[in-house]
Amino acid sequence: MMELSTWLAFAGSSLALSIAPGPDNLFVLTQSAVYGRKAGLIVVLGLCTGLVINTLAAALGLAAVVAALPALLRAIKLAGAVYLLYLAVMAWRHAAAGNSGTQSVQLSDAALWRRGVIMNLTNPKVQIFFLAFFPQFVKAGTDGWALAAQMVVQGATFIAATGLVFSAIAWGAGTLADKLRTPAFQTWLNRGSAVIFVLLALFTLIN
Repeated sequence: MMELSTWLAFAGSSLALSIAPGPDNLFVLTQSAVYGRKAGLIVVLGLCTGLVINTLAAALGLAAVVAALPALLRAIKLAGAVYLLYLAVMAWRHAAAGNSGTQSVQLSDAALWRRGVIMNLTNPKVQIFFLAFFPQFVKAGTDGWALAAQMVVQGATFIAATGLVFSAIAWGAGTLADKLRTPAFQTWLNRGSAVIFVLLALFTLIN
């Protein structure tokens, strides 16, 4: 298992990486602002569920197989970009619905959770990140089940750090948006979210 000093270094690095601006942070921010604090926290739960799956894939060696297949990585990247463009279209349509005077569209808890899971699993950089970042904190010579167990510990630590940071983002953005929420503000939130989703899709495709 990991030594305490190594684990503390890994936990600190995980917190720093979670705080650094990135697609997932922006996704949590926009969803929390548009749908509210509770919705944002459910999206965070979905993202963390995706991280659980990625952790198990890394521990079992599946992530390495995916990373070794450029065609599969490109397919996952394309799927992620298409999904983000779909969300952009939906957000823009919701903005139009707000302008027409109809009630703002609300998503179910399951739909919000599913958005978080899909957002995480369709980002191939997550699998590559696990393969590049985690080994830096593995003791030389560790292999087999010992390596898998350590990666599970690392994954749980990273998920906890990510969940803490993203929950704070969801809480803050959702609380602020709820205080400012008006039909006009909701319309602009949806339009802003649509633009951000398009930019994230483009970022996914060119990186």
